[in-house]
Amino acid sequence: MQSLLLLLPDFSLIVLGAVLRQVMLNEAAFWPSVEKLVYFILFPALLFNAMATADIDPDGTLPLFFSGLGLMLSGFALAWLGRPLMGLSPLAFASRMQCAYRFNTYIAIALAGKLHGPAGVATMGALCGTMVPFANIFAVSQLARHGQTNMLSEIARNPLVIATVAGLIWNLGGLPLPDAAASFLKRLGDAAVALGLLAVGAALRWGKAEGRLAGSVWLLVVKLMLLPAIAWGLGRQLGLEGVPFDILVLFAALPTASSAYILAMRMGGDGPGVAWLISASTLLAIISLTFWLQLL
Repeated sequence: MQSLLLLLPDFSLIVLGAVLRQVMLNEAAFWPSVEKLVYFILFPALLFNAMATADIDPDGTLPLFFSGLGLMLSGFALAWLGRPLMGLSPLAFASRMQCAYRFNTYIAIALAGKLHGPAGVATMGALCGTMVPFANIFAVSQLARHGQTNMLSEIARNPLVIATVAGLIWNLGGLPLPDAAASFLKRLGDAAVALGLLAVGAALRWGKAEGRLAGSVWLLVVKLMLLPAIAWGLGRQLGLEGVPFDILVLFAALPTASSAYILAMRMGGDGPGVAWLISASTLLAIISLTFWLQLL
């Protein structure tokens, strides 16, 4: 019950976003504009601030980093194993396989703060920030391979990658972040979480998706159950305990990011199929996250 109550406020924002799209804010341009604002301005500000101000201890950070990278590679490999179940074209499959390893950072930051306060936010911000480039490299490389887009160009101009790398350079360079700038970035980051969760709800779609149901089920099982189990094993093997261990398992259990849909649409992929998977993983995560949080 305590784990469910932890999830309730943030998933209530997702439900509210879905309701608002249906009954009040249903103009065609409104939610795409919100997503654009979050994706290009608010969320990069959150990532830059988290990376620029994080206490990066190589001895403690490296095991968490390698665990996160192991999870990303595991999700990628497990998605490939399920390809025979999909019944999709190469481009459609490349669009959907990102749903096995991409993660919803809006939900991540919100839940990490509820679970472990500022330490949880900083740890999750660092983990998500360092994994965003890999998530985008994996996804963009596959979509570009089967589409008509240049992979290096897409990665180089991705705002999440730019913000993460810039924040890391700022941190490692020992540059101070003025109080006024830090306060400004924090306000943008706070707005990113709330608006991001509302946008997740507004993006829920249940239209018809091509391919076999078995393939979609496999991707959902990988994302919500197999990756958290792998995270549990990796974390123990690498000696993670306390906040880093909890954050790693939570990170692995997150539903798929709505940015997967945006990327698929921008690169001419299977938008409807990705939207269906995002919607299903977001709703099912209420159950799966409750289960994993209860074990922590």
